[in-house]
Amino acid sequence: MTTRIAVVVGNPSPKSRTRQVAEDLAARIADITGSEVDETIELAEVTGEVFDWKSDRLDTLTDRLATADYAVIATPTYKASYTGLLKAFLDRYDAGGLHGLIAVPVFTIGSPAHTLAVETTLRPLLVELGASVPTKGLAFPTAKFDEREAILDEWVETQGTYLTRAR
Repeated sequence: MTTRIAVVVGNPSPKSRTRQVAEDLAARIADITGSEVDETIELAEVTGEVFDWKSDRLDTLTDRLATADYAVIATPTYKASYTGLLKAFLDRYDAGGLHGLIAVPVFTIGSPAHTLAVETTLRPLLVELGASVPTKGLAFPTAKFDEREAILDEWVETQGTYLTRAR
């Protein structure tokens, strides 16, 4: 049975550096877990619907995340936290609604002062929703975007074993 990786990007700008980092990380996670990566859930594409509680499109997206085995949940850092867009999407789940999901929180950060924000803001939200978060979150410095392969390889080298043990 093949496992699946969902990628959720909470950047209000489509095709962002945050998306690229998330997709590159998901590809590395797929390599070490033998999983398939789903089509990215780009929340910038559903900004007009994110507050509509009756939305077939959002119901489909929330189901794709909830039924995945792994997820990379990525957002740029806004005011030392995740975006309101990502929060609005995750608010569609009840407490425990992501039970069984192994999640990797990712922040793209513009300042080293925000390095811990991924651990202190997004991790607790994912845990509250029932996801398991066995790795350190990735605080990716956008100033080092061109060095992302090395940064992601280092993250996988230090954290990847926790993902393979979690299943």
